Amino acid sequence: MRKNVFGRQFKRDVNERKALFKSLLSELVLHERIETTLEKARAIKSDADKLITKAKYDDKLHARILLQPLVSSTAVMKLIDDLGPRFADRQGGYTRIIKLGRRFNDNAQTAFIEWTESKNLNLKNQSQTIKTDKKELTRKESNQITAKAKKTSAKKTSTKVKKTSKAKKEVK
Repeated sequence: MRKNVFGRQFKRDVNERKALFKSLLSELVLHERIETTLEKARAIKSDADKLITKAKYDDKLHARILLQPLVSSTAVMKLIDDLGPRFADRQGGYTRIIKLGRRFNDNAQTAFIEWTESKNLNLKNQSQTIKTDKKELTRKESNQITAKAKKTSAKKTSTKVKKTSKAKKEVK
């Protein structure tokens, strides 16, 4: 029977479950994106949204309240200084869950949980410029490599011709 148990249990007792949620929330705040199972991501999504709502108020009372569900004070400072102002105009929906494939080990459904507004707004553009830089480098390198290969192959063929002509002269 589920007496006075709210949310997901994960086959853990109360203290283990609280510790798990604290560590997941702290890592989400510090790294802004974590990979975990889909069930754990769904379990901490509402708690993460509540943290951001409290972080919007920049005062000591809310900082003290935020310290309870988080492990480290650096996570609280990041919430108040960075994440709170970032979501100041937003009314809700601070996190998103992106489903990944199944884990090979135990076939568990994995997912990313991350903040909806990230620091780098143009992630796609940055990755495209990096890719184009790599393509240009590989083109230059490939041109250099092909030029070197042509030179070495020309040298090898000329030495083979010299060797074969010497061998023919010796035979005669």
